[in-house]
Amino acid sequence: MEQPDLFAAPIQPALITAGVDEAGRGPLAGAVYAAAVILHPDRPIDGLADSKVLKAATREALAVQIKEHALAWCIASASVDEIDTLNILRATMLAMQRAVQGLSTPAQLALVDGNQAPKLTCTVQTVIKGDALVPAISAASILAKTARDADLVRLHALYPQYAFDQHKGYGTALHLQLLREHGPCAEHRRSFAPIKAFGLTP
Repeated sequence: MEQPDLFAAPIQPALITAGVDEAGRGPLAGAVYAAAVILHPDRPIDGLADSKVLKAATREALAVQIKEHALAWCIASASVDEIDTLNILRATMLAMQRAVQGLSTPAQLALVDGNQAPKLTCTVQTVIKGDALVPAISAASILAKTARDADLVRLHALYPQYAFDQHKGYGTALHLQLLREHGPCAEHRRSFAPIKAFGLTP
């Protein structure tokens, strides 16, 4: 009978790890979104990747799978008013905090895409290009992106003159042209330079 190695390091249980990412820091309109995802070790999801390289239909299909198979997930946002009051970086960190805090299973470790991370009650580690390298961050990027895109479609129904369903609030030539024609609406970020140019204050 083999004797146990009394000097071997004890096997440490894997930390419950959440991937965290955001969507919508750059646009001129709409809330900034964040998501946190804890993948289930026994329910792998094929095709996870940085949401920006996936086709919209693929993102939507993967978002359904993530919600069905993940151990826990949460999508959160920070409003246009919060962006204008706090600034976009701090509002993004707030959305990430809300996403992690909203997980039904508390995370012990949060892997955050990029080089800046929110203050959390669990251990936090940033990962450059994490949305392409870490499956849980890829999943978070997909949930954040699809949720924000859906919200911009909602805004399009309220403000069809801005074509939010096409450019999702980003400063495209079309969006800037429509801004010049109609001026900003309540969902435009007044702290952003192209909107500030209209003389509005946050």
